[in-house]
Amino acid sequence: MNIGKEMLEIAVNFLNERYGSSEGGVAVLRIDSGEYLTSVWTDSENDSAFLCAETGAICEAHKINKKVTHTLCIVRENEDENYKVLPPCGICQERLFYFGHDVKCAVNIDNGKLIFKTLDELQPYYWLNNI
Repeated sequence: MNIGKEMLEIAVNFLNERYGSSEGGVAVLRIDSGEYLTSVWTDSENDSAFLCAETGAICEAHKINKKVTHTLCIVRENEDENYKVLPPCGICQERLFYFGHDVKCAVNIDNGKLIFKTLDELQPYYWLNNI
């Protein structure tokens, strides 16, 4: 099975298991050992306390000292809606750059196949490149 297909299957199963038919968002990160880490977004009445879905898995990768190679985040509004792939926001991109410019980020689904772009492709003018 290819990495994208495997990641999407893990993400959809995790989303359904965690949220049932409710609105939800989850992330799956692949680490250099070939294993997968999953996490969920946090909700809060105070938007400044909200954490993106990738955050927990990124912290887990740091904890176990493993390099992230791929990341995928999916969301849905309800059980009748298709899943949407969300590329990492700017904050999560910054967190992922720690693992290298070659981290592959899912950005869209085309005919059931995930499209990945490296962090360098998402941010060709990354600020740290100019220091």
